[in-house]
Amino acid sequence: MSFETSVLESLLRDSPTIARVVIAEVQGSSPREVGAAMWVYGDGQSGTIGGGAMEFAAIAHAKALLKGHGSRVQRFVLGPDLGQCCGGVVVLLYEVFDARCLEDLKQKPYFVRKLEQEITASADQVAELPLVSAPLLSKGWFIERIDSPKRAIWLYGAGHVGRAVVHYLAPISNIAVTWVDIDPSRFPDEYPDNVRILPAQKPADAVRYAPKTAEHFVMTHSHSLDFETCHAVLSQDFLSLGLIGSKTKAARFRSRLKGLGHDSATVSRMVSPIGKKELGKEPYAIAIGVVHSLLLPSAM
Repeated sequence: MSFETSVLESLLRDSPTIARVVIAEVQGSSPREVGAAMWVYGDGQSGTIGGGAMEFAAIAHAKALLKGHGSRVQRFVLGPDLGQCCGGVVVLLYEVFDARCLEDLKQKPYFVRKLEQEITASADQVAELPLVSAPLLSKGWFIERIDSPKRAIWLYGAGHVGRAVVHYLAPISNIAVTWVDIDPSRFPDEYPDNVRILPAQKPADAVRYAPKTAEHFVMTHSHSLDFETCHAVLSQDFLSLGLIGSKTKAARFRSRLKGLGHDSATVSRMVSPIGKKELGKEPYAIAIGVVHSLLLPSAM
């Protein structure tokens, strides 16, 4: 788990400032671990720090911070303060970022900052702080590794096939998955560290946040949502696009997409059906074919 500059960069395309909430310290039981983070902006959020009352309060505080109000650090005793059954203590760190911050972060291997304003330390003391692979609070300083670029996989749909694809991608360290669906309740309660949850009532609206190097896989529960999402992907820069379904569905989509003004060369970049026919139509069989195409694209 690390600080994801790629996520910040995509969110800053539509919002001049973004608030980030990260769990900096945990004592006892907590919904999420140290380093779990979410991003809060004008009309929404991305990621989660565990849901429930703590997340709801954190979102409200982050939005206040975007308006210039509120503290950088909050400490919650989950039972007495929020009525949560978790019996622990959680310290949240709030920070606001803009494009200038992003460029500065891209130059660093680690992001080190004071948890509390009154903490002071010399340059030598900062240099003595440990280099970490996981987020760490040390001597009053919070340290996160800056994320190195990963393959950006954008997956639309949290149904059986989507969950199976995420299951197979979880152990692959150089892949970062952005998982989109219409409602937070459609996602599993637990998901891998390399997966970012992005609820969107219209998945097509989330496409604009994807980087130009994104590899998109569309597999929602609705043909109309699939079509809108494919149209959105083809309307901007992308690396690849795969669509779940039959050859008949693919042919209809290609015809309709051309009717919306996409040229034949652009539409031909949409691969459909995805998966490997010889493996079968079960969700995990389809997912194996999808992941195989990601790891060995020449075998498609």
